[in-house]
Amino acid sequence: ARRIAAAADPGGHERIALRGPDDEVKNLADAFDVMVERLDRSFDAQRRFVANASHELRTPLTLNRSLVEVAMHRRTASDDVRQLGGKLLRINARHEKLISGLLLLARSESALTERCPVDLAAVVAHVVPPGVTEDLAEATALGDALMLERLAHNLVENALRHNVAGGWVRVTTRSSPGRAELEVANSGPVIPPEEVPALFDPFHRRARVAAEGAGLGLSIVRSVAHAHGGEVTATAREEGGLVVVVTLPAP
Repeated sequence: ARRIAAAADPGGHERIALRGPDDEVKNLADAFDVMVERLDRSFDAQRRFVANASHELRTPLTLNRSLVEVAMHRRTASDDVRQLGGKLLRINARHEKLISGLLLLARSESALTERCPVDLAAVVAHVVPPGVTEDLAEATALGDALMLERLAHNLVENALRHNVAGGWVRVTTRSSPGRAELEVANSGPVIPPEEVPALFDPFHRRARVAAEGAGLGLSIVRSVAHAHGGEVTATAREEGGLVVVVTLPAP
């Protein structure tokens, strides 16, 4: 029961399936299996709904973008039409980013079926833009390279967005026996320690940048880490900013 409860997939498909005489212990194990089965169906239904709704919303958003672009680039389009079109395209782009985030969140909440060795240092090298301080040591994790790249991208993007003028962002990878770690720290505004756990909630956005993100970045980071059997911890720096550490199982 503890092994099932600690699994990366919230519902999971493993059951106790206790064999033996029809006594109190077997009745308890059977009741636990029924509960897990209901949870499994509930989580699967939620993932399917999010994925299906997101796919359905992609088509009208793509159509909207095409129509706005056609209207903007007409020879007869006035300056007002072009300005309005630019605003509509920015709004549409935010919605498209939200839909992509929801699809990835739905995917990342399922346990991985295939895993391979992935060097976090190599993954980070693909997503770190100029100006970010790097301290990349080889750190091999076991998982999905594309999902881990998205995890690293979201962490770096979040650190850059929630920063102060002239601030810094530092990315570190390191390894220890049985573990690979990715750390992203920045010099952002002061965050009360009691608010840190809420940063990983879906659609949580700090007011200063509410219009810039979808509020799914750190939620996706946590879901991807859990799907890999890992953990994410965040600590607010007293002088401002955040230190986020992702710990993943090594091969």
